[in-house]
Amino acid sequence: MRARGLAGRVVALLCVVLAVGLLPWLTRNDPALTILHARYADRPPTPETLAAIRAETGLDGGPVQVLGGWFGGLLHGDFGTSWVSGAPAGPDVGAALGVSLTLMGCSLLVAVVLAGLLCLGTLRRGARRRIVRARAGVLGAGLAALPEFLLASVLATFFAVQLGWFPAVGWGTPGAVVLPALAMGIPAGALLGRLLDDALPAAFAEPWAKAAAAGGIPGGRVARHAVRRTVPGVLPQFGFVVVGLTGGAVAVETLFSIPGLGGTALAAALAQDLPVLQASVLVLLVVGALAGLLVRGIGRLLVGPALRDGALPALVRPRLSAGRGLRWAAVLLTVVFVGVVVAGLLRDPYGIDAAARLGGPSLAHPLGTDSLGRDVLARLGHGAGRTVLMALVVSVVTLVVGVAVGLLPGAGGFTEMVNALPAIVAGLLVAGVAGPGAGAAALAVAVVAWAPLAAHTRALHDQERAAPHIAVTRSLGAGRWWVLRRHVLPGVWPPVLRHAVLRIPAVALALASLGFLGLGAAPPAPEWGRMLSENMAYAERAPWAVLGPAGALVVLGMMAVLWGAAGGSWRWTKTGPERAVGSGAMESAPGPSTAVDKESAGVRG
Repeated sequence: MRARGLAGRVVALLCVVLAVGLLPWLTRNDPALTILHARYADRPPTPETLAAIRAETGLDGGPVQVLGGWFGGLLHGDFGTSWVSGAPAGPDVGAALGVSLTLMGCSLLVAVVLAGLLCLGTLRRGARRRIVRARAGVLGAGLAALPEFLLASVLATFFAVQLGWFPAVGWGTPGAVVLPALAMGIPAGALLGRLLDDALPAAFAEPWAKAAAAGGIPGGRVARHAVRRTVPGVLPQFGFVVVGLTGGAVAVETLFSIPGLGGTALAAALAQDLPVLQASVLVLLVVGALAGLLVRGIGRLLVGPALRDGALPALVRPRLSAGRGLRWAAVLLTVVFVGVVVAGLLRDPYGIDAAARLGGPSLAHPLGTDSLGRDVLARLGHGAGRTVLMALVVSVVTLVVGVAVGLLPGAGGFTEMVNALPAIVAGLLVAGVAGPGAGAAALAVAVVAWAPLAAHTRALHDQERAAPHIAVTRSLGAGRWWVLRRHVLPGVWPPVLRHAVLRIPAVALALASLGFLGLGAAPPAPEWGRMLSENMAYAERAPWAVLGPAGALVVLGMMAVLWGAAGGSWRWTKTGPERAVGSGAMESAPGPSTAVDKESAGVRG
């Protein structure tokens, strides 16, 4: 299994590096012309000049010569020479990596602290065996749906410009790390906290937790063991967050003028500076592989003996109804959201009122106007069809692909490599083949968005297969597909589905971000991400132009969590100490161990 995983990592790494190396020949533009514009903005593109650039970079020799030369230098520790600046690519990429790792470490600290705070309520109630109606994780979903560059802009405006507590741009001082780390760490911590909080109730519902409470073991100790029990299932997402914070923080790095690895890779991709781009992607892939190995090691350290001995009971989420408050909140929020969208659809999203540029909310423009005088409500409503529907389609595709790949043995290495590829680079590769457009942007996001779901699926799959009732089922003659369909998938599918729902706003934002870079629908098409990007410079003067699409993304995330909680959620009734073990609600959740007895008669058939 280890050899298969290592082979998957090597194959995936080579495929990604080769695909990146073919970028100049995949794009529809002349790479020599792009390099010329990156070097000299005003120099005319004469045939002689372009021919000289092709000869200098080796483009005239074709991809085999370019890739062969780069791989040959890589064996000697040479990452090549930048086609734009003429400087060695290795030192620049190494310096950018150091900056990104520092920022990643600080952001990860923020994420871990926030995740712990979001789970604190569940831990306290679980430790006391007084868990009441489950929280829907609305706060975590709202924070996870916040665009990083919007959060960074708000933090910079308030804490740097207005209060002057931290520098607004730059790098090199301790204070310069605070705002970027908060902007990157808050959404990441909200996602991790939401996933962990979603899994904790199942751990508190297990027999060991009830027996510990009945035996007088302190609640704090039970809570610590519950965290240890649930962390391995969420741990792969922790590794993906590490990779995302290292190379995926392009917008935050650009806003704060941070010379990080994500910005370096994006600039090289846009300029088609192949040596720098290949070096950046290779470093990101190595970071992804190391993060994956570290996560696997920590997971085996936490539950390794139980996985090896098949003594790990399956986590079964208590099947209890949600409160009326969650249902009514979901309905109310949906009605308001649909009402705003319908009101926007009745307006013209392309009409320009030059006299009302950056105008505030009024009867004529209920949500104000943008920098060109276009109605924000109209663009918000028409953009919902493009952004939300496309995000839903992509999310469904990534969910199916992620679960399918996660169930394949030995696919962990390939998953880690794909996750390490920035969505921007994937977008450039897809757009180079298919051309820019909404379909190309959707395909680019789908290429990389399935990886976290696949890792989550694999982690839960390993724990489910290590449960004792699986061995009993096999001893009764059950085949592999029977076990997978009747015992493994019922425990894997629900949490992965909730994870996919939580990522819908992130998918919508990724689609919009690619559109802003010219890889999605062409302007002036109304897209939420484009609305944010076009009006970000006017956020202080006309905040309504930014709050509209940003609020829509946050509401989308809250709706997803509320409907998930209202449709198939759980509720633990408040119990006294004398009912800590014998609560009927706690006993009512059917688990795989009881399903074996009910189905054993039909297993052999």
